[in-house]
Amino acid sequence: MGVFVYLPLVLPLTALPMARLAEQHLHPRSATRLLAVTGSTLALCSTLCLALLMVVGTAQLPGNPLPDGWSDPEVRAAVPFEEKAGLIAIGVLGAVLTACGSTLLRHRRARIRAAHALRPAADRETGGDLAVVPSPDPFAYALPGGRRHSGRVVVSTAMMECLDARERRALVAHERAHLTGRHHRYLLATQLAARANPFLVPLRTSVAYSTERWADEEAAYAVGSRRDVATAVGKAALFSHREPGPAVLPGFAEAAGPVPRRVAALLDPEPSAGLWPPASAHLAVAAVTATAGTAASALSSLNATVTLVGILHAATPL
Repeated sequence: MGVFVYLPLVLPLTALPMARLAEQHLHPRSATRLLAVTGSTLALCSTLCLALLMVVGTAQLPGNPLPDGWSDPEVRAAVPFEEKAGLIAIGVLGAVLTACGSTLLRHRRARIRAAHALRPAADRETGGDLAVVPSPDPFAYALPGGRRHSGRVVVSTAMMECLDARERRALVAHERAHLTGRHHRYLLATQLAARANPFLVPLRTSVAYSTERWADEEAAYAVGSRRDVATAVGKAALFSHREPGPAVLPGFAEAAGPVPRRVAALLDPEPSAGLWPPASAHLAVAAVTATAGTAASALSSLNATVTLVGILHAATPL
């Protein structure tokens, strides 16, 4: 197993150059999916290797419930610096699991609170996915649904009053694009990945931006005017003095994301959805580097897992 068990802990660094370049040069839909898959894979590999190190470290502790054979010198020799690394891995893996569990719990509680807050407005409606909530605060966000419904678009009356008819249509189309594209899943996946490995925080930031850009592009296609969407995005951000949307579900409010960059992108021609040829040489190099790093991380974690499982099986008394 050797040093291969440590590589997935640092290989997420290979994806950092691609994070910013992907959001700049790729279609936001492609950038979101690529970064989410890359980040999730790297996070899973690093967490797996932490678990392998933890097993070796736990076997060294007196009174542990593991088989005695797992603390044999042959087992410890499979991992360099097994005593220090193993003990550190116990604490780090505990912190990772706690952070991921806390993120999932907050996400669940936020959706429940949002659903409860929306009930009075839902009771007054006859149907549809748009809920207009009486409030003096301008806000708009998408509330993902469950198995029974696809979700709701929540807009305050104050936000509706800030926009004209075309801008309101663009705003609602933007939020519906969040629901249709299931953007909350990409956001949650990258949030968990960043919790599992801090090196992946830039990917989380890039995905938060690219999901907003993805919704912008879908809204522009739906309403047939990129300028109307750009105006709606700018005005919604200008009037949103506070952000109840991110407080409910981060990443789904109109004020989220670098608004000037989004507006500028909407005033430019529609980005190409093709992945080949690469938009720039820098992006090609970054993509190759990230692909190589992800593949190396997967192979290293697989090699470490197979090796350690084989050693522990041989060391386990029948």
